[in-house]
Amino acid sequence: MTGKLYIVGTPIGNLSDLSSRAIETLESVDFIAAEDTRVTVKLLNHFGISKPMLAYYEHNKMQRGGDIISRLLSGENCALVSDAGMPAISDPGEDLVRLCYENGIPVESVPGPSALITALAISGMKSGRFCFEGFLSVNKPSRKQHLAEVSKEKRTMIFYEAPHKLNATLNDMYKAFGDRKIALVRELTKIHEQVIHTTLLNATTMYNEENRPRGEFVIIVDGYQENDEKAEYTLDEAVQIAKDYIKDGNSASAAAKMASSDTGIKKGEIYKILTNY
Repeated sequence: MTGKLYIVGTPIGNLSDLSSRAIETLESVDFIAAEDTRVTVKLLNHFGISKPMLAYYEHNKMQRGGDIISRLLSGENCALVSDAGMPAISDPGEDLVRLCYENGIPVESVPGPSALITALAISGMKSGRFCFEGFLSVNKPSRKQHLAEVSKEKRTMIFYEAPHKLNATLNDMYKAFGDRKIALVRELTKIHEQVIHTTLLNATTMYNEENRPRGEFVIIVDGYQENDEKAEYTLDEAVQIAKDYIKDGNSASAAAKMASSDTGIKKGEIYKILTNY
């Protein structure tokens, strides 16, 4: 008889949010697969739970996934947890779930907190239709391609971001989307939980060396509206966007063309100022 994989949601900040069913599941399984065992052991210790653990994360999922499947096929039960929130959402756990189904192993959910849903619920942004875009790539071309692909997305968009990359992400979003209403949600369920309602343009100047962003962020962006106008950009803003493209290795001509596409400002006007510098 095969074992079972339990997908267990863990707190995203406040340990009191761990459900009684989640505690019972963690106590009953044979072992726990954790994103970071150092994080999970703190949760287990808080509730007096002692279980064998193994690390399962992005860079070892191929090998470790096979090990977990073998143990499940032999009859052991496993709980999969991430550092915070529901596993398998923007998380390598999705591969393990797929492997289980491919091998006829049952998977059971033990729901818990989810940062994206919690953030949307308290943001005050439109929630009738939304899409989750997860983390943007650290690779600049991939980031810009991702943002370009969703620039006309009409649904509310939800992104995750780390504090040290927040400024760059907000600037990239402003270049791709223009000025939009956003909500910056940070430190969910913790003492310093905060929802900041602003716009992308204002957000690009909100943080600096004296006021550095702290905590993990959920960025909620208003969807594209048909009356969004690229012409709202000034020539100076278009030139700055072009300069950023040049920093990425593009020629002045190519940068002017891309900035023109982003802003609606004529390429020739942008190029003329670029080449005068």
